[in-house]
Amino acid sequence: MSESVVPGPAAWDAPAVTDPAGHRDPEGRAAPPTSLQVLRKLGSGPRGLTEAEAEERLVRYGENAVPEWRTPSWPRLFVRSLRDPFTAVLLCLGLVSATVAAWGTALVILSLVAVSCLLRSSGEHRADRSMAALRDLVATTATVLRRTDNATGSTGVTGADGPRPVPREIPVDQLVPGDVIRLGPGDLVPADVRLLRASGLTVHQAPLTGESAPVAKYAVDAPGKHSGIFGGHLGVFGEPHLCFQGSSVASGSGTAVVVATGGRTRWGAARSRPGRRPASAFDRSVHGISWVLIRFMLLTPPLVLMANAALRGRGLETLPFAVAVAVGLTPEMLPVIVTTALARGASLLARDHSVIVKRLPALHDLGAVDVLFLDKTGTLTQDRPVLDRATDPRGDPDPDVLHWAAVNAWWTLQLADLPAPDALDEAILDAAETAREEGGEGGPAGYGEGGPAGYEGVAALPFDPVRRLSTAVVRRPGRLGTHTLVVKGAVADVLQRCVLDDDERARLSALAAREADRGLRLLAVATADRPARRRDYTPADERGLDFRGFVALRDALAPTAADALEVFAARGVTVKILTGDHPGTAVRACQDLGVPLGPPGEVVTADRVDALTDAELAEVARRTTVFARCTPEHKARIVAAVRADGHTTGFLGDGVNDLPALHAADVGICPRDAVDVVRECSDVVLAQKDLTAIDHAISAGRHSSGNIATYLRITLSSNLGNVIAMLVAGLLLPFLPMLPAQVLVQNLCFDAAQLAFAYDRPGPEALRRPTELRSRAFLRFITGFGLINATADLATFAVLALALRTAVDESSQAAFHAGWFTENLLTQALVMLLLRTSVRGGGGGRGAPSPVRWAAAGLAATGVLLPLSPLGPALGMPPLPALYYLLLAAVLALYAVGLAVARGRHERRHEGRPGQP
Repeated sequence: MSESVVPGPAAWDAPAVTDPAGHRDPEGRAAPPTSLQVLRKLGSGPRGLTEAEAEERLVRYGENAVPEWRTPSWPRLFVRSLRDPFTAVLLCLGLVSATVAAWGTALVILSLVAVSCLLRSSGEHRADRSMAALRDLVATTATVLRRTDNATGSTGVTGADGPRPVPREIPVDQLVPGDVIRLGPGDLVPADVRLLRASGLTVHQAPLTGESAPVAKYAVDAPGKHSGIFGGHLGVFGEPHLCFQGSSVASGSGTAVVVATGGRTRWGAARSRPGRRPASAFDRSVHGISWVLIRFMLLTPPLVLMANAALRGRGLETLPFAVAVAVGLTPEMLPVIVTTALARGASLLARDHSVIVKRLPALHDLGAVDVLFLDKTGTLTQDRPVLDRATDPRGDPDPDVLHWAAVNAWWTLQLADLPAPDALDEAILDAAETAREEGGEGGPAGYGEGGPAGYEGVAALPFDPVRRLSTAVVRRPGRLGTHTLVVKGAVADVLQRCVLDDDERARLSALAAREADRGLRLLAVATADRPARRRDYTPADERGLDFRGFVALRDALAPTAADALEVFAARGVTVKILTGDHPGTAVRACQDLGVPLGPPGEVVTADRVDALTDAELAEVARRTTVFARCTPEHKARIVAAVRADGHTTGFLGDGVNDLPALHAADVGICPRDAVDVVRECSDVVLAQKDLTAIDHAISAGRHSSGNIATYLRITLSSNLGNVIAMLVAGLLLPFLPMLPAQVLVQNLCFDAAQLAFAYDRPGPEALRRPTELRSRAFLRFITGFGLINATADLATFAVLALALRTAVDESSQAAFHAGWFTENLLTQALVMLLLRTSVRGGGGGRGAPSPVRWAAAGLAATGVLLPLSPLGPALGMPPLPALYYLLLAAVLALYAVGLAVARGRHERRHEGRPGQP
């Protein structure tokens, strides 16, 4: 046996064996090689390999197993969570605090870092374990033809030309290139194969292409004979003579030769190149806000040291205070709040809606999504057609046409011994049964529960992908001596067999083309009476037919799609359709569901996408809803262009062909029954391919993101105001405005209260628009509200001076520390309540208990009672005079009014803008 050359996936795109006659496909490629040429190239034959040859190739090429992606262990996830910018900032602060011997501060910060990493790694590890439970093998066994060698003592059958092949079941991982296998209904295609023979073979390729309808497959051995069969918008997956690992046999049977196994298959190649995804919306937000915090933190300690050294002559003894100020500026609970909010949202999604969030930050990205890309099939429409109408040759409704189509579908199924009706036939039979039940005279005549009443089946010629029609031969009631041929199939092929003049045939073809442009799938129906006979019927008898009319079918709409699309529109999410289908089919589904299509009738097809630059494509995408005839590369390019235009994108896919677009989007979404390679690449896994589940996921993302955004704006504005006040007080006062231990206790109290934000229930306004953490918007917010907070703090200085009226001694310093401590906690409690939700939102529902309200009340009580408790003197805080509390109440009232006015102006300025805090 000669040395074989096993082509990898690239070999499909440019066949290695050129057709000697020079035939080429419509794209200019060489026509596919014949089966004999493929077998010769693989060093095999129609009878397959011998056992010895198979064993030798198994050693050479390895097992037929796709590469597995290793799930990160929990310790690895824990270490990886340390790379989060927020966590890294806190880790550095903790180390600095330990360096200056601020052990209490260091202990608290490092504990928060550990808790955050623990929560995040545990949540992602649970998601990985849930995904592992969904993994399954592509196939387990395959029927292979192996020739035995009698010289080795095997018991194979020997013919005149040597050992005969013996069909037997072997584990899929033992297949090798050159093996000849048999395929039957329900079989999973175990490798990439080239068909040698096929009989009525149709294959489900949805895991690879997303196309729901089975695809006809047949052997191609005569170059140039079948024009227009070279893939179309499906590319290599549309080749009729090739079947791919990951697909399954819907009907028929075939014999094929294995041409690629393991990582050399299309399936394996997709698994081996997951690629590096660009930074998501969460990554961009985290990095932007982190750098704002880092700049503040790096600037604050030197300013404190220099100001105290220049004005007060203090040296390094103020370093612990400077570090405490930097810690006070930093939202040290942020990693814990972010992780807890996201983990809690992911847990509720999994519990209530069976949605698995594999990557916790993806939940934030879902809340920020403002453009959602969908395929048509399985989301807007179901994976099945339904009857739209049946018409006569003039285009008028005619129930008799449906009757004849049902006769064809019923007897073809009965007599051809098909395992299950074709999806189109099933839709016709369902429609005929419904019409009979609604009945009466409007239904198809003579159609009963057991099929066409009174009809007797004689013979059937099942659908063939070459002639593209099926024929049932029946004996009609009262028509003894006559057989009626009922033919149903593709319009062009049926019309070609009908008795029609050229003008009428052209008119009917144009009518069918117009219906197809409107998104309908047309089947032509024709009949012919023949004298009864015993001789078998053949395709040669499908001539001289009488044309009856058309059966028009459309995609059944998904029952939840219309409501979900309305909700998306109300929440500021623009839906765009990326499909490989005919433009008319996609437009029809959108029109039926009320999806706006942009400029009248504008649908962008793949050829136009190819002619656009990235900038032009982004401009076109702004006004276009439907992109049709898209290949996987087109989908990925469109998603990337929209994302580069400043949008946060989500993509829902379930096939290997969706992998490029899943990688290009901020959030990759797939249903649970998607192929395992797609589930591995996706960020979110839905219980089923249902838009309602995406709506639940987006809602959970916006709830979590809203809580995180609320925490950030409250904490950063309050902290900034405190830092400004501390810096001013440090310059004006002859003593430190607050002791480091008091700063630490204050931060601990505030941090404990802020944990309530992770469990809060944001108001309805949190769901009305995408939520993205934008660093510039937050900087403007915290600057404005931080100045208001600093003004309240400085007013407290005046109140303390008026209430105390004593000389600067240790007792007055202690009273000052206690007064400012109380004021800080009270103002922070006010901020938690007044900046928590919008004026209109109400937050969490009227009368509903709120964890934030309880936390704010506890924080205020701590601020008032701690100096009065036995712990007060231990922290250097004595009780305060009653006058202070009266004056402080006036300051807090003015502060609350200022916050309310500023908040109202901020909301009016930013109303309707996505991504604003």
